[in-house]
Amino acid sequence: MSALSPFRTAAFRQCAVARPARIPRPAFFASQFQRYASTKHPKNFVPPTQEELDELRERTIEFARREITPEVAQATDHGNEFPNSMWRKFGEAGFLGVTADEAYGGLGMGYQAHCVILEELSRASGSIGLSYAAHSQLCINQLMLNGNEEQKEQYLPGLISGEKIGALAMSEHNAGSDVVSMKTTAKETDGGYILNGGKMWITNGPDAHLVIVYAKTEPDAHSKGITAFLVDTTAPGFSVQRKLDKLGMRGSNTGELSFDNVFVPSSHILGTKNKGVKVLMEGLDLERLVLSAGPLGLMKAALDVTLPYVHERKQFGIPLAQNQLIQAKMADMYTKYRASSAFTYSVARAIDESHEDPIIRTQDCAGAILYAAERATECGMDAIQCLGGMGYMNEMAAGRIMRDAKLYEIGAGTSEVRKIVIGRAFNREFGQR
Repeated sequence: MSALSPFRTAAFRQCAVARPARIPRPAFFASQFQRYASTKHPKNFVPPTQEELDELRERTIEFARREITPEVAQATDHGNEFPNSMWRKFGEAGFLGVTADEAYGGLGMGYQAHCVILEELSRASGSIGLSYAAHSQLCINQLMLNGNEEQKEQYLPGLISGEKIGALAMSEHNAGSDVVSMKTTAKETDGGYILNGGKMWITNGPDAHLVIVYAKTEPDAHSKGITAFLVDTTAPGFSVQRKLDKLGMRGSNTGELSFDNVFVPSSHILGTKNKGVKVLMEGLDLERLVLSAGPLGLMKAALDVTLPYVHERKQFGIPLAQNQLIQAKMADMYTKYRASSAFTYSVARAIDESHEDPIIRTQDCAGAILYAAERATECGMDAIQCLGGMGYMNEMAAGRIMRDAKLYEIGAGTSEVRKIVIGRAFNREFGQR
């Protein structure tokens, strides 16, 4: 069991307010609710109390102060290299299986908890937070939601401990927002499939041991011919064509992957053949929700950099913070963070608390990251402006925060695509396509 498992035990509750006892349901109602058993949460899931979430936040902050110091964050960015020793530390802390069953070493705490951890890790380093999310949400959570028992038993323990690194490969050179136009194919053969093609902009791609890969098993069927596969990167024919050099999130190792006659056994299909789009789209809502916590952490980081500086730096004989224009920027930054945080956590709470029959609204999940991402970029720009000349220096964190924040307006669907997704969700509610 992972290091943070005491959150779900009596030992943890010695420092938390006890949860009121649940009233047992009559057998009839219990059987009725079984039909709505959650496929989005761990077994025996119980929504965490606010006290549990607060304690988790404090533990994550302590971890970040100890392991992701400003020097580590700066070196990660400047060196364009993720500190791979961090994975085992994440595993020992229990951060890598937040939404996974305890039987595999997970926390079993749900999406509010996942947002809490990602927010505080991103506050320390946006790029380390992004790689964490790609592993813990895009890979582990997808496997948890769609994998069979054999697949979970084979891969989840190593991924949750940090011994193995996970990734998800969906985008291609000519299939970014229009992901269904992907060209990677999976041709059926004896005992499995032969994958050919390439994937682009894959977070954790250069380091991953396991990649969830989407490929076309029936190319002429378009969206109805895509299948998700679990690909072991030791398989002959798999290669990392190159590690990418990005504007921001530089410490989050990102790569271009190649599949040259890579054999994948039939047992490694994730979900059902030709139902990859269902796996993809259902995962995207939760992915966007959890990833919206990344911009929250970056907004807090912008405030961490800005507030002390403007209260210490003097011009014209007074601290910058006494200038009304600077006060307006401080107010805007703080308000944007608080509004974004309220949006993200209200959606995550609704999903956790409705776990027996989960309420997952596409427009809420897309809206949370749409709003938070744009506000985070604005906060990063304001941090640079408040610091003036020093804000433009690479020795300060302000520029890194802005560069990291911009990624969230592009990854997991651009801001423009998110607006389309939200509009189409309302169209469907009104019976229109």
